[in-house]
Amino acid sequence: MPPSAPDPQSKLNQSLSSIRGVGPRMLPKLEKLGLQTVEDALYHLPLRYEDRRTLKSIARLIDGQQEVFVGHVLAAGESLTSRTRRKIYEVIVGDDSGKISLKWFHYRKSWLQKRFTVNQQILVIGEVRRFGATREIHHPDTEPLPDGIEPQQLLQKDPLNFGLILPVYPLTEGLSQKQARKIWFTLIRENACLIESLLPASIVARRQLMPLADALLQVHWPEKQSDFSVLGQGRDLARKSLVFDEFFYLELGLALKRAGVQLEQGISFKVEHRYTLPLNKMLPFKLTDAQRRVLGEIKHDMMAEQPMHRLLQGDVGSGKTLVALMAALIAIENDTQVAVVAPTEILVEQHFQTFDHWLPQLGLTVVLLQGSMPAAAKRAALAAIAAGEVDLVVGTHAVLQTGVEFKRLGLGIVDEQHRFGVRQRSLLKQKGVNPDMLVMTATPIPRTLAMTLYGDLSVSVIDQLPPGRKPVTTHLIRNTQRDKAYQLIRKELGQGRQAYIVYPLVEESEKSDLLAATEAANKLADEIFPDISIGLLHGRMKPAEKEAVMSAFRRGDLQILVSTTVIEVGVDVPNATVMMIEHADRFGLSQLHQLRGRVGRGADKSSCLLVPSEYYSEDAGRRLQVMVETNDGFRIAEADLEIRGPGDFLGTRQAGLPDFRVANLLKDLQVLELARQEAFAYVEQTDRLSSLESQPVKEELIRRWGGRLELATIG
Repeated sequence: MPPSAPDPQSKLNQSLSSIRGVGPRMLPKLEKLGLQTVEDALYHLPLRYEDRRTLKSIARLIDGQQEVFVGHVLAAGESLTSRTRRKIYEVIVGDDSGKISLKWFHYRKSWLQKRFTVNQQILVIGEVRRFGATREIHHPDTEPLPDGIEPQQLLQKDPLNFGLILPVYPLTEGLSQKQARKIWFTLIRENACLIESLLPASIVARRQLMPLADALLQVHWPEKQSDFSVLGQGRDLARKSLVFDEFFYLELGLALKRAGVQLEQGISFKVEHRYTLPLNKMLPFKLTDAQRRVLGEIKHDMMAEQPMHRLLQGDVGSGKTLVALMAALIAIENDTQVAVVAPTEILVEQHFQTFDHWLPQLGLTVVLLQGSMPAAAKRAALAAIAAGEVDLVVGTHAVLQTGVEFKRLGLGIVDEQHRFGVRQRSLLKQKGVNPDMLVMTATPIPRTLAMTLYGDLSVSVIDQLPPGRKPVTTHLIRNTQRDKAYQLIRKELGQGRQAYIVYPLVEESEKSDLLAATEAANKLADEIFPDISIGLLHGRMKPAEKEAVMSAFRRGDLQILVSTTVIEVGVDVPNATVMMIEHADRFGLSQLHQLRGRVGRGADKSSCLLVPSEYYSEDAGRRLQVMVETNDGFRIAEADLEIRGPGDFLGTRQAGLPDFRVANLLKDLQVLELARQEAFAYVEQTDRLSSLESQPVKEELIRRWGGRLELATIG
C-alpha cells in the first residue's frame, strides 16, 4: 500500500531548510528575519516593487522613482562634497539624451575602480534624486554590459532581475535582493499551492476575492501587465484578498466571543435608584449630556439578561470615574459586589479616594487591595470580601490573583484597559458567574484599533468635557527660552495657583544626558524658586511617601510638584494650572496628552509648556506640533498611530494587538470593515459555526487564533 501524501499543513510547518536554495549558511540569515517555517516564508511579502519592464533614456527618468536605464561611463573617481568636504566616489553616466551622477558615500575604492572604467556600458537601477539642477542616484545597483550585448538581450537573459515588475524584500545582513528573489521565486512556485482558501465560497464570490495560493503568487511576482501605481499603493486585488482573509479570521473570533457573551445567562439588574439618586443630589455639579447618554447605554446593558461587555472611552477629565461609580451603585443595590482594577498603585489610590469619599455617605463599604499591603491587613480584607461584607473592591493586579474570592461579583470595572491584555479581563470575569464587565480607557483609541482590539465589546464614548473646563493652551518653548517658562510659572503661583514640572527619569544614568528629577528639584529650590515650596514625586518612592507628597500638594502646602511620569494618570488637583514638561521630545504622544490632562481640571485657564531637548528627531517634532495644535484626544491618537504605526501604538504584546502578516491597520481600514461585516453575519448564519459546512472554517480559526483569543473551548 503506497504511503499517504503528507497533508498541506504539515508541509507548511516544515523547516526552511526544506526549501531549495536554503543551505546551512542561508538558514540563520532567514531565521534572523523571524522566519522558521515554509508558511512563514510564504507570508514574508515584498516591501515594495521596482518597475524593470522597460529601459528609459536618461532624459525621461522621473525624480523620486526607482528607474532602470543604460548609459556609458563618462568619468569615475573620488571627489569631495562641497558642504562637508567628505570623500565620495562618483561615476558620471551618459547617453544621447543627457547625463546623471552615481554616488557612493560608503565604499571600497579599489573595488569601485575595477568595476567602472571610462566608455564601459552599464545598466543602472536606483532612485533618482534631484539637487538643484543636477540629478543623482546614491548607492545604485549596477550591472556591466559585456561587449556586443544589447541591453534588451540582457533583460531576456536574466528574467529574475530584469524585464519584469520585481519584488523588493525586507533583508538582513548577508542576504542580497538577488539572493532573496532567487529563493522566493522557487519557494512560491513550489509551495504557494499548499495554502488552502477556507473562506466560504459565497463570501469569496461576493467580495470578488482571489484564492490565497494565486494571491500569494501575484503579490510576490506581479504579472508583467500589472498597474504599477496600484501595486505601489497596495490596492491590488491579490493583496486585498490576503488582507481580507487575515482580518476575517480575527473578526470571526471576536464575533464568536460576542455571540458567546450574548448567549450566556448574566445578571438581569433592576434599576431602582436606591443609591444613584441620593448620590446625584450630593454631587456639587450636574452630569454632562454625554455622561447621561453613556450611563443610559450602560443601564440598558445591565438590565439585559446577557452579561454586559462595554468599552467606555473618554478623554482625560471627561468624568468616566463618576459614570463607573453610578454603574457600581446599580450592581450594589442588586446585592452584588463590584471590583475596580487599575494598573498602577497611584491610580488605584486615586480611585479609592473617590469611591471612599462617596460610598460611606451612602452607608456602603469600600476596600483597597494592593500588593504592597501588610500581610495582616490583606488577610482581613480578603476575609471581608469573601464574606460579602465589602460592597466595592479597588485594587491593582492583586485583585486578579488566586485567593481573592467574592461572595457574589456582579460587575468588574477595568481602568486603563490598554495596559491589560484580554487575558486579565478574562481573569476578572472568572471571579464571578458571568458578571457584567465595564472596560474604561482615557487613551482615546482610533476606531480602527478599537474594532480590532475590542471587537467583542460595545463602545460608549464620553465626548464632552464638564462645564467650566477650559481647553489647555500648549506652547513649545525652546531650551534657550527656559526663563520665559519660569516667568509664566511664577505668575501663576503669584495668583495662588500650583504647578507641575515633569521629567522623564528619576536618576541620572551614565549614558543619559537628561537632567535627573532629583537634581532638578534641588536646582529649582536653590536657584530658581528659592522662596517657593517644592515637592518631589517619583516611582521609586514607597507608597506612603508618595501619598504624603501628593496630599501636601492637594492641600496646597506645596506650590510646585517636580515629578516623573507617575502623575500620568489619575492625579486630580484642580488648583494646578501650569505644567512644564522637560525633554518633551522623549515622551510619546498619548503620554504627553495624559500628562497635560493633569492641568485644566478646574475653571481657571491652564497652560502646558513643552520644553524639548536641544536636538530632537523629525518624528518628535511632529508629535510636539500635534500637541500645540489640538486638545482633541482622538485626533492625537490618530496622529500617534500614523507616526508610530499600530505595533508600537499600544505595545503589541501587552495589549493583545495581533501580529498581522499582511494587513496594515492604517491602510486597510475599509477591508477591515468589510471583513468584520462578513464575519459577524457568518457567525449568525451558521449558528456560531455549529453547521456542518462551517467546520473547516472553525478548525482554521482555532489553528490561527485559538490561544490568543481564548477560543479553544468553542463548541
